[in-house]
Amino acid sequence: MSFTLLPAVDVADGQAVRLVQGEAGTETGYGAPREAALQWQRDGAEWIHLVDLDAAFGRGSNAELLAEVVGELDVAVELSGGIRDDASLERALSTGCARVNLGTAALEDPEWCAQAIAKHGERVAVGLDVRIVDGQHRLAARGWTRDGGDLWEVLERLDRDGCPRYVVTDVSKDGMLRGPNLDLMRDVAAATPAPVIASGGISEVADLVALAELAATGVNVEGSIVGKALYAGRFTLPEALEAVRAVAPAGRAAG
Repeated sequence: MSFTLLPAVDVADGQAVRLVQGEAGTETGYGAPREAALQWQRDGAEWIHLVDLDAAFGRGSNAELLAEVVGELDVAVELSGGIRDDASLERALSTGCARVNLGTAALEDPEWCAQAIAKHGERVAVGLDVRIVDGQHRLAARGWTRDGGDLWEVLERLDRDGCPRYVVTDVSKDGMLRGPNLDLMRDVAAATPAPVIASGGISEVADLVALAELAATGVNVEGSIVGKALYAGRFTLPEALEAVRAVAPAGRAAG
């Protein structure tokens, strides 16, 4: 299994942006989503994590723009944001993306989520956005504006439903450039047989190396989403790819 880097392109009002701790109103703009995505592709990305923030916050949609971006890319795309019913799921899958990431719907509509997983299998991942408060691991829903329940209870239910993959974010780390929560990733990976993609807090190449080293020891973390650090110029994607490849055990090539 390769350790894969997924550069993020978060889209709000037609522009590529980054947030601080996922909060609406903290956007910093980075230009056209198409250009950002194509740049990551040119830099060697094998996956792009493409997010419709307006849909996630329930304040609009960039569906047509995102479909155009997916259509122009030659790499795999994980599409996320506002996928909460049959219509939005089918629209997302029809773009030709490799995978969709379900968030709020997995927390608020378990039956529908189970059906989506049963029907589409590996083309579905579930995002688990975690707030750790007084030792309690709570999930955040509706663009991180509402409580979505206990992480471990939801994880157990999703495992029973056959969820093939999780994207796990420590909300307190997201957009803060303070390093990932390795303990959280280790704990979640230990609690599920499904692979985990880490998200939130990447600030330097060493953070990605630490995650890759975790994976190299057998912890079921298969990759990491990288966002603000790339946009802020903390390192380049080629530098990051080279670093995680160097960690990979013999026979494992990084993506």
